[in-house]
Amino acid sequence: MKRRDYLKTIILGSAIPYLSNSVFSKTFTDRWPYPVGVEFQSEWQNWPDMKWVGPEYWGNRLQDWTIKGGKAVCGVTAPNRNLHLLPIQMPEKLLGFNTSVKVSILNNALQQLKNGCYGIRLGAKGPVDDYRSAAVFGVGTDIGLNHKGNLVIGEETILTSLGILPEEFVLLVKAKPLDDNYLLEIQIIDSDTGKILFSYNKNDFPKSKITGNFALVAHSTDGSRRFEEDIPSVAFEEWSIRSEELTFNDAHFFGPICFAQYTLNRKKLKLTAQLAPVEQIEGHQVRFEIKENNSWQTLQKTDISHEGRAINFTIDDWVKKFDVPYRIVLSLPIANKVKEYIYGGTVAKEPIHDKTLKTAVFSCNFHYGFPDSDIPQNVGKLAPDVILFLGDQFYEGTGGFGAVYKGDYDKSCLDYLRKWYMFGWSYRELFRHRPCAIIPDDHDVYHGNIWGESGKEADTTNGFGASAQDSGGYKMPADWVNMVQFTQTSHLPDAFDPTPVKQGIGVYYAHWNYAGISFAILEDRKFKSAPKHILPREAQVENGWIMADDFDIKKYKNLEADLLGERQEHFLETWVGDWSENAEMKVVLSQTNFATVATLPEGAKTGAVIPSLDVPEKGEYIKGDRPTVDMDSNGWPSSKRDKAVEIIRKGFAFHIAGDQHLASFVQYGVKAHGDSGFAFAGPALNNIWPRRFWPDVDSLGHTYENPAYTGKHIDGFGNKMTVLAVANPHKNHKEPAILHDRAVGYGLVTFNKENRTIKTQCWPRFVDPTAKENKQYPGFPITILQEDNYGREAVAWLPSIKLKGNQKPTITIFDENNGMVYSIRMGNSFFKPKVFKKGYYTILIKNDVSGFEKKMERVKAKAGQRRTIELDLEKKN
Repeated sequence: MKRRDYLKTIILGSAIPYLSNSVFSKTFTDRWPYPVGVEFQSEWQNWPDMKWVGPEYWGNRLQDWTIKGGKAVCGVTAPNRNLHLLPIQMPEKLLGFNTSVKVSILNNALQQLKNGCYGIRLGAKGPVDDYRSAAVFGVGTDIGLNHKGNLVIGEETILTSLGILPEEFVLLVKAKPLDDNYLLEIQIIDSDTGKILFSYNKNDFPKSKITGNFALVAHSTDGSRRFEEDIPSVAFEEWSIRSEELTFNDAHFFGPICFAQYTLNRKKLKLTAQLAPVEQIEGHQVRFEIKENNSWQTLQKTDISHEGRAINFTIDDWVKKFDVPYRIVLSLPIANKVKEYIYGGTVAKEPIHDKTLKTAVFSCNFHYGFPDSDIPQNVGKLAPDVILFLGDQFYEGTGGFGAVYKGDYDKSCLDYLRKWYMFGWSYRELFRHRPCAIIPDDHDVYHGNIWGESGKEADTTNGFGASAQDSGGYKMPADWVNMVQFTQTSHLPDAFDPTPVKQGIGVYYAHWNYAGISFAILEDRKFKSAPKHILPREAQVENGWIMADDFDIKKYKNLEADLLGERQEHFLETWVGDWSENAEMKVVLSQTNFATVATLPEGAKTGAVIPSLDVPEKGEYIKGDRPTVDMDSNGWPSSKRDKAVEIIRKGFAFHIAGDQHLASFVQYGVKAHGDSGFAFAGPALNNIWPRRFWPDVDSLGHTYENPAYTGKHIDGFGNKMTVLAVANPHKNHKEPAILHDRAVGYGLVTFNKENRTIKTQCWPRFVDPTAKENKQYPGFPITILQEDNYGREAVAWLPSIKLKGNQKPTITIFDENNGMVYSIRMGNSFFKPKVFKKGYYTILIKNDVSGFEKKMERVKAKAGQRRTIELDLEKKN
């Protein structure tokens, strides 16, 4: 009997086509006499060799799965490598199915390992009830042959007569409902002869162990969790699943166009599309199209050449008075046909004339809640206009398996992309139809704490840990850092000064003007000095912490050290006076706020204890804490912190930051408490480092709703701050506690351009923000006035300005040395300028739209100023 006919005889009862896309498959399908719910067959044989296995799959890890010779190849010999099928899930309902796959052994040394399993994983489930969670973390029932050729079914091993692991075999699994459980029929088939080499029936198999994802598994281990050899282990082909009742959901596909983000600034649209690794497909093309007059128009087209598999489209002169649908179209020549994949979104109409602009604030995203479906659902109810992701879009451990710091360069790029894809998979619906600013932080470039020292190369002689970080600079190669920055920031407005720093690492700090709100986007880490190079040796700095018991860092306030660096300080000085494009209000965006709002238990020298600290009940006050001296924060270096705050307040700018894992709302102080602006540090989305703020105060009247920790404080570096609200971790008695007890959530900052107010909301996760019974974190919401962002008390006053006309000009005050005191756009027809010392000043009143400009020099400031200057803005001067 011929091989094909023999296989047909064996598998006929299984209703599973063995050879996909073959004459046999088609013939067999025609003979199937029952309604077919799912008839899935892998199509790797139709794809060219490439570093991705297709949109139907998720590989763990991304770099470990490729297509070679029409097969899905696991390119490493390592534990728990798996490839999940996304569009088919097994529900809790009892449904029969059959699945088979052909397995080829590529590493002849597998038999020498301690254990292994090569075959199919059934019922893969993750910590969250979602197919995406299962795809990344799914644990289920592995069925296949082990390194010795014996059958594995979950934790059970059944001896076979094979003797060794065959070089090639077909695994066939039939699952038949039997009462409330399943009968599993398992066959190992010789792929050459079609002969059944081994068969086994498993009765009363629990349906709970089958409910979930289908996956392929290549598990190889020598007993060590860290075991990994860069040798291909197995290849899979002809994977089939057939069932009368299962369903196939192609909405679960991910890629090859994964997501896209954009900004619009001064009539320039910049959109970055993130793609899968399909660049090896010859003749591929990526197009950016918009829909106008009911037809799609191609604006730009290109191919994938960047190692980050991202493409930036830049369109000048974008002037649209309505929402514009866009789509990214990827054309792939596959098997003598051209397949087109489409990802669509909307370039929103810039809400220039709207009264308010709502900005949603996010940072610090680990995988505890992946795929975080509650966030887009609940944030969407608040209808934000702008999305802000302010650093740590992921962590090195995101998705399991750790991080690849060295070795093959492109594999380290793919290692990054897997984590970056997870971020987009969770949050792309937030920024599919809205502009979005994304700025990377330290963990985004595989760095625990980073003091960039203008882009120098870190010393990794002793590894990639604390010693490398203390050395200053970047641990990862410069090209890799640029790759990360391109994927996350190439859609941002053009950099203020694009000159690269050391090693050719690019910069992205920029001015973004959108809908009347002027954003300054900063890079906190890139220019910052490493404290170990600055502080005396007796400080005993380790990973940015002072280990010496008797070292008082407050005495070293004025040491020469960089925070933002001269380039960004110059940028801010320029930005605070730039009110072009009808900017109404100003906002600084950065990874970290300019204060260290955190405490640690007395005796704790570093933050290493933070994840293990006890979480209090609501209403409980933790005693015995002291301010931290964590130089990873922007509280250090203190003198340059003061300088940054002094510049920012000149534009009455509000500050929004991430990074701290502890939501807070504070007012900065330089010479006195409250003499500067306000800052909101948003909560973590998934809190891997649950900081807390329990200062040593009188807590007798403390309650959860009226906390004792608010008020005037001095942080560990001597910086003045007035704390209005903090979202400390508290027990909520919900599972998983690692999410519910760590004060996770997001912020919403609303800028009212008409009333010149700034309203900050801080929402816990997993609550409906539109439900009346749900409350924000204690102390929120908080509303301030724009002018509150320069809280310094006046010493004298200049004449009041009273305007005639409907225009709202900018008023800039200069001192006798021609230094800017501050600049602001008037919110109404009356403004009373305050100054901070007596003397003579220059007042510049300007409106770029009408051309009105009035300059008044040597205007005297008085303590009891009563003079008013009336101006008619309809007249040009």
